[in-house]
Amino acid sequence: MNTWVVVLVKDFSSAKQRLGPALDPAERSALARTNAARAIRAAAAGDRVLVVAGSDEVAALAAELRADVLVEPRQEGQNVAAQRGIAYATDAGAEAVLLLSSDLPLVTKQSVEDLLGAANGLAQPAVMAVPAVGRGGTNALYLHPPHAMGLHFGADSLASFRREAHAKGARFVIYESAEMALDLDEPADLARLRRAV
Repeated sequence: MNTWVVVLVKDFSSAKQRLGPALDPAERSALARTNAARAIRAAAAGDRVLVVAGSDEVAALAAELRADVLVEPRQEGQNVAAQRGIAYATDAGAEAVLLLSSDLPLVTKQSVEDLLGAANGLAQPAVMAVPAVGRGGTNALYLHPPHAMGLHFGADSLASFRREAHAKGARFVIYESAEMALDLDEPADLARLRRAV
């Protein structure tokens, strides 16, 4: 099966605003770049890697790491970026997609391989979600077929994905992953990262 991993990467200079109390703008930009590179490398577990890039700087990093690149005409949030990525991937023949956050400091290629291995055994339509620690968010979302459901990234997204999957008759599976559970969004997340490494 042709599975694409779609990594959603904001412009580095505007990323991680909520980490402002803990990091200055240059530190936030450097952290966003480091995390994005890590996520793109981990995404190589899929058949193809697509980076939906929020800027030319992001696109240059993605190209350097040999990913397909789709530069957004403007940044309109994670859901719009994900929709653009899904459309690009399906036009190119993707049968399934994994939407992956670029803010995961512990993600590895092996953790993505493990998720895809678990997902490949599911009868379609199937939705597999990786919960974020705290806040009810979703750090990775597998969709087979790619348009199995709408997108609800944001506050309490995990519950929203579950509701829509059930409403549409799709199999919904929670996939717990220590490597993908932590996303760096708020100062408290930096403390969690220090405890984890």
